[in-house]
Amino acid sequence: MDSYAKYLQDRGYDQKTGRRKLRTIARFSPWLKRHGVQVRNLSVDEIHKYLSMKVRKGRPPTKDDGVELKQFLEFLRTLEAAPQSTNAPSSGMKIEDVVFSFAVYLKRERSLSAGSVVQYKRYVQRFVSDMAPDGRCNFSTLLPATITSYVCKAAANQSRKDTKLMTSALRSFLRFARYQAFIETDLAAAVPAVANWAVSLPKALPTHQVEQILSSCDRKTIIGKRDFAIVLLLARLGLRAGEISSLQLEDIHWETGCISIHGKGSNLTQMPLPPDVGNALSSYLLCRPKSSSRAVFLRTIKPFIGFSNSSTVSGIVQSAFRRTGLDADSQGSHQFRHTLATELLRKGSSLQEIAELLRHQTLECTTIYAKVDFSSLRSVGLPWPGGAAK
Repeated sequence: MDSYAKYLQDRGYDQKTGRRKLRTIARFSPWLKRHGVQVRNLSVDEIHKYLSMKVRKGRPPTKDDGVELKQFLEFLRTLEAAPQSTNAPSSGMKIEDVVFSFAVYLKRERSLSAGSVVQYKRYVQRFVSDMAPDGRCNFSTLLPATITSYVCKAAANQSRKDTKLMTSALRSFLRFARYQAFIETDLAAAVPAVANWAVSLPKALPTHQVEQILSSCDRKTIIGKRDFAIVLLLARLGLRAGEISSLQLEDIHWETGCISIHGKGSNLTQMPLPPDVGNALSSYLLCRPKSSSRAVFLRTIKPFIGFSNSSTVSGIVQSAFRRTGLDADSQGSHQFRHTLATELLRKGSSLQEIAELLRHQTLECTTIYAKVDFSSLRSVGLPWPGGAAK
């Protein structure tokens, strides 16, 4: 350790950085001892195993840990205390181990929701499996051109929305791989961007159609009361399907007339509970099946547990559309967010107010609704040259 400290000093590292690097090695050393790894057998594979262990134990490594340990390994090699690196690819980690570590990183370090973690894992699983057909991951030979080629090939067989999600997942994974020292350089920039031409208008429903959908719920039955409360939450508060499926009994604060919304990532928002929404919720909860589950909305068949994911909410909405016989271009739960935002804009609400209600992280997400504010758009439109056609 003294020799390594001098090695760092000779290369211009300041005292603070040098101490941090030594502390990283001091934490690594007991792990090597517990697993019976001698210095003469130390390799990059052992570093990867150590970093993955930290992730599984809930002590995620910093972005510099992998780099610092590899730097120390190179120092040991200069002393001929550790085996020299070979050009032959290492056996690498198993695909399932890499994907599991990545999922833990997303949840604990990035604070992504369970739904987002599942989606990211799906795309990364495909990518890693394609890069490691033998089931063992070795990213040392991964090239930017390989990543770009993979994205272009995959994009040809899926929608633009899916491709954008895939590229986000791959960038996140490649940053994770860099922090874990699976790769030497940051390859996230090699993932090409997806063109985003926002030319379509938000698909809003007329107000009378929203009321038709609400009226289609048979509120004399438990299912009807549940579905009515769900659609009302969508229509009055603009909740996402995932936010509804994750609602817990503790999230409804009857005394203060508020409701806690668990949004994207770890965002938690307090929203006022309109009287009609509160009445619909209480009506359902009074006849809600007895269950140990704390989820607000339960399945209607045994076991009485909460929804497994947001697709159940989407299915409830689609059933309501079928009951009314409405011929809408889109029949998803997101329709109600668009409808709410469009109505508020027409009634004079500002984009900032709408952004706060819909819990958008940036105002840019809300500006799409400016396209449907035809009254304001007419006031800024220039007259047609030569006058209107007769």
